[in-house]
Amino acid sequence: MAVIRPLPSKDMLAPSVAILLCTFNGQQYLPDQLRSFAAQTHSNWHVWTSDDGSQDNTHSILAAHVAAWGADRMSVHLGPSKGFVANFLSLACKAEIEADFYAYSDQDDVWESDKLERALAWLKLPAQGCPAFYCSRTRLVDSGNNDIGMSPLFTRRPSFANALMQNIGGGNTMVFNKAARDLLCLAGEDVDVITHDWWTYLVVTGCGGQVFYDPLPTLRYRQHGENLVGSNVDLEARIARISMLWHGRFKDINDRHIRALERIRHRLTGESRTTLDEFCAARGKNLFSRAVGFLRSGIHRQTFMGNIGLVVATLFKKM
Repeated sequence: MAVIRPLPSKDMLAPSVAILLCTFNGQQYLPDQLRSFAAQTHSNWHVWTSDDGSQDNTHSILAAHVAAWGADRMSVHLGPSKGFVANFLSLACKAEIEADFYAYSDQDDVWESDKLERALAWLKLPAQGCPAFYCSRTRLVDSGNNDIGMSPLFTRRPSFANALMQNIGGGNTMVFNKAARDLLCLAGEDVDVITHDWWTYLVVTGCGGQVFYDPLPTLRYRQHGENLVGSNVDLEARIARISMLWHGRFKDINDRHIRALERIRHRLTGESRTTLDEFCAARGKNLFSRAVGFLRSGIHRQTFMGNIGLVVATLFKKM
């Protein structure tokens, strides 16, 4: 059996972090991820694990760490068994979880030792009560944890107009504050969205929050055959996105996000409501009016080729 790394003493004066770890048949890579938690330079954290019905040795791995680390460091709960999005949102909205900050975590990555420290250094800057989250670029690794590349580098400012078209923050890198968590709870854990991280980007930016995208990778993002969501950087992934666009999947995503945003419309800023309304109105118009409406709304993606894709989607009414 693998040796479980001893934990550093908690610095009780440091901000508390709830690590929201979702698991499902994760025995192959889970121990590496748990070791990376133990190696964090920020030591005041608690792992809240939601397991979605694992049938492998995931439960025994988790139980061994609870026994070694103690109940004040880790707890294990049953997930809703409705997929990874519902699992993450069930944790984010779990009433008994109270912390200063919250960090989504996949089961198969490896965090760099300063991941939490870097995130919290920035999250201390926004004003009290301002929803905010930190996210970062990732280092891509294969199943054996060998470097194979980097995730895309985004350079345009995070915004609600961008969030309507894409997600720049991988959930495995996200750390968010209590004000952001309160908004997720307000919308509800049963909201029908495509992913928990994209939804977080929409909610925080739509409600006037702040986002910091760190160009420095803070984790090793493992690419393997069982990834539920991959890095989306290779040719195959780009072809898949084009196919998704052509077959109406992007339009369906927008439909679901628009419905979900209605739950928190009263919390959206005036600018965000205008952007959303102009985008919604333009979707049902003829080509010329549709193009003008989309331009007025300000919707955009981060890259030139991504925006070319939006032009194509506009032409063929696929948004």
